[in-house]
Amino acid sequence: MKKKSFYFEDYSESDLIDNNNNSNIVKISLNRVTFLSFIFFSLILIFGIKIIYLSLSPENSFYNNNIEKNFVKKRRDIVDRNGSVLATNVILYDVGVRPKLLKEKEKKNLLIKLGLLFPELDLNKIKRKLNKEDFFSIEKRLTPNEKDQFWLMGNKAFVFDPKPSRIYPQKSLFSHILGQTDDVNKGISGIEKFYDEDLNNKEKINLPLSLTLDSNLQYLIRKELINAELYFHNIGSGAILMDVENGEILSLVSLPDYDLNQRVSISDNIYTNKITLGVYEFGSVFKTFTVAAGLENKVISPNTIFKNLKNSLTCDKYTITEHDKLPKNLSAEQILIRSSNIGAVRIAQKIGVEKYKDFLNTLGLLDTINFDLEEIGTPLSFRWGKCKLATTSYGHGITTTPLQLARAYAILGNGGYKIEPSILKIETKSLKKKEQVISHKTSNAINLMLRKVVSLNEGTANFANVQGYDVGGKTGTALKYNSKAKLNTFVSLFPASRPRYVLLVMLDEPKPAPNFVYEFPPSERFPNGYKYKGETRNTSGWNTVVVAGKIIEKIGPILAINNLEASTNF
Repeated sequence: MKKKSFYFEDYSESDLIDNNNNSNIVKISLNRVTFLSFIFFSLILIFGIKIIYLSLSPENSFYNNNIEKNFVKKRRDIVDRNGSVLATNVILYDVGVRPKLLKEKEKKNLLIKLGLLFPELDLNKIKRKLNKEDFFSIEKRLTPNEKDQFWLMGNKAFVFDPKPSRIYPQKSLFSHILGQTDDVNKGISGIEKFYDEDLNNKEKINLPLSLTLDSNLQYLIRKELINAELYFHNIGSGAILMDVENGEILSLVSLPDYDLNQRVSISDNIYTNKITLGVYEFGSVFKTFTVAAGLENKVISPNTIFKNLKNSLTCDKYTITEHDKLPKNLSAEQILIRSSNIGAVRIAQKIGVEKYKDFLNTLGLLDTINFDLEEIGTPLSFRWGKCKLATTSYGHGITTTPLQLARAYAILGNGGYKIEPSILKIETKSLKKKEQVISHKTSNAINLMLRKVVSLNEGTANFANVQGYDVGGKTGTALKYNSKAKLNTFVSLFPASRPRYVLLVMLDEPKPAPNFVYEFPPSERFPNGYKYKGETRNTSGWNTVVVAGKIIEKIGPILAINNLEASTNF
C-alpha cells in the first residue's frame, strides 16, 4: 500500500515581498478613501451649516452684504397728494471703455457698431479718446434696457457701472418745484435741496415725502398755458392754484420748463421759477388792495362816490392817465370794476401813506416770504412819498412775487385770515387759532366786487365768467421795466360767494391775437353769447383772462369732486 505524500511548496523571498506589498497597498488605499470621504463629508457638513446659518441670519446674508447695498433706497420718494410718484430711486448705468483691451481692428469695428446703434454719439470724439485715453465714459444714466444694447454688442472693453440714481417719472411737469440732485444724490435745487436732510433720513426711507400738489390739476393747467403760447405768442407764463383756507398749493406751473431727467445745467433766466422767484410790477391787480385798504380804514364804503375824476393827473415827474375813457363820477365799487387809475389814486390819497403801507404789510406783500423752496424772490424796496403812494395805488412802482400776490388775494377772500402757502402735505391739522388780519366785512365786500368785475359787462374780466363756477377776480396789465413789452396777470377767487380757491395766471410778453376767436359768455344783451375775431388790444382782459377761464372750466369738476363743500357752491 502506497503512502500518500504531501507536497510543500516553499515561497521564495521575492514572493513574500510581493505579498507584503499588496497588503500594504490595500491598507494605504483604504486609508486614503477613508480620509477623502472624511474630507468630503466634512465639507458638505460645513457648507450645509453655512447655508442654514445664512438663511436664518438675514442681517448677515450675502444678499444684504453684497447686493442690497447697490439697490437700497438712498433717498425717500416724493409723491403728490394722491400718492402719485414724482421722484424715486432706480439703478442706472454708466458705460465706459478701456481702449487698451482693443486691437486696432477691434477699435474700428467698435466705431462702426456704435455708429449704427447709437447715431447720436459723437464718433469723432470717441475715436480720439480710443487712441489717447486709458479709460473714458461713453454714456451715463442709462436704463437697464439701454445698458443692454451696449452689453449685447459683446465687446470686452465695455465697463458697466451701476449707480443708484434719482429719476422723475413726470419729466417736466414739476421741474421748477422738485429741483434736482447731483451725482452723489444730494439735493441742489427745489424741494430736493430744501428738504435734503429729511429726504436722506434713513429712518423714514420707506415713508415718501408727500406734497400738496395734484398731478392731474398740474397737467391741465400746464396744458392750457402751453396752448396760450400758440394764441398769444408769449415768451413765458406761470400759474398758481391755492386753497385759500389753509394755504395748500395744488398746482404751481412756470413755463418754459425742462425735463429733470436730462440733468443739464440751466443758466438762462427764461427758466426762472416765475411764481416764487420772479419779482414784478403787476399793475391794476393792486387796485383791489387799495379799495380794501380804504374799506378797512373806514375812509370809504363801496358806494362812496368820487366826483369829477379827471382823465389824467401829474405828480412830480409822473403823468397818470386812464386806460380808457371812463365816466367822471364813479363809486368806489365802480373804480374797481372798471379799473380806474385816477379813482385808485383818489382812494389812496384818502388812506394816506402810513396806513396804506401798513395794510400792504398786513397782506405780506413787501417782505420776503417764508416758503418750501430756496428759490424765493424779494420785493424791491423803495422810498414812500405822496407820488409813490399815487403810483402804487394802481400797481406801478411797486413789486412783489406772484406767490405773495396770490396769498394776499387768498387772505382777502377767506374772511381775512392769515395763511402761509406751503407745498408740504401735513396730515395732522394744527389746532392753532387762525389770526384774523382783515375784517369779515371788508372780505365780503371785496368778494362781491370781484365777482362783478367778471360778471358785469363793464367789468374787465368777462371771459372768466365760466357758467356754474361763480368766478370773481381782477385783471392787471403792466409794462416791463424799460420796455414796451407787457406782463399781464389775472387773479381769480372762486366760488366768489365763499371763496375756496385762488388762481393766478400770468403771461410774459403776450402779443395781440387778431386771428383768435373770442367767445363771449351769455349776457342780457346776447343770451346765447357771441363770437368775435380781429381784436388787436393786448391787455390782460384779452388774453390772461381767456386762459384763466379755460383753466377753471377744466379743473372745476375735479375740485368739486374732491371737495364736497366746494361742490355745493358750484
